[in-house]
Amino acid sequence: MPYTPRVQDYERSLERSRQSLNRADRPDLFTLAGRQWDLLDEVFAPVYSPSTGIALDFLGLTEPVAEEMRRGSFLEIGCGTGVIAVVAALAGHGPVVASDINARAVENTAVNARRHGTTDRLRAVHGDLFAGLGADERFDTVFWSSNYVLGPDHYEYRSAHERAYVDAGYRTHRRYLHQAPLRTTPGGRALLHFSSRGDHPRLTRIAEETGRELRVLESCRVREGEYGNEIVEHLLLEIVPAG
Repeated sequence: MPYTPRVQDYERSLERSRQSLNRADRPDLFTLAGRQWDLLDEVFAPVYSPSTGIALDFLGLTEPVAEEMRRGSFLEIGCGTGVIAVVAALAGHGPVVASDINARAVENTAVNARRHGTTDRLRAVHGDLFAGLGADERFDTVFWSSNYVLGPDHYEYRSAHERAYVDAGYRTHRRYLHQAPLRTTPGGRALLHFSSRGDHPRLTRIAEETGRELRVLESCRVREGEYGNEIVEHLLLEIVPAG
């Protein structure tokens, strides 16, 4: 992916975070994937970014499935409002676990699980990456739609909400690349939704340093309105042990 400074500017992403929290048109209820969702304060708002919808498409969650079809267990890291985790449960995945470092996002996911009747097969947990899980929990699919924008190594977050936009020094990406494959069942997949708003060459180097390889499973290009004529490329990456 070519380097595009304007799209990759972390200060712009932090400004997006601040604006998203305080916009006059920030809704309490929004529509996505043909369903309505609650949006709580201090939680990433999917209405201001195409990333959630793209993730649903990447995962095949917008495709209809037979009621009796089971798709295996599913873990979402960085669940936010819970749209992806809830739709995964509705699409036949189970059990589903949704994790977020933002306690307000965990609450938001639980609210939306109740709204759509998935509390019997979806559990929302609070923790940094895999910290909220049991030591022995493994999943057929592990997925994170990441905070792809690279922030300075020593940046100090002013809110949990900023963590949805920027990863300081790619420290969280480094831990995810190492740990995610360890959380899959035999034959399971560790997936990462990344984009050209992030530093793909640096991510690749980190993967090599952690003994991982990145395989591109899906990609698409979208024009994101806030960037004018800038085209942003989104990628679905699979993380596998090197060699």
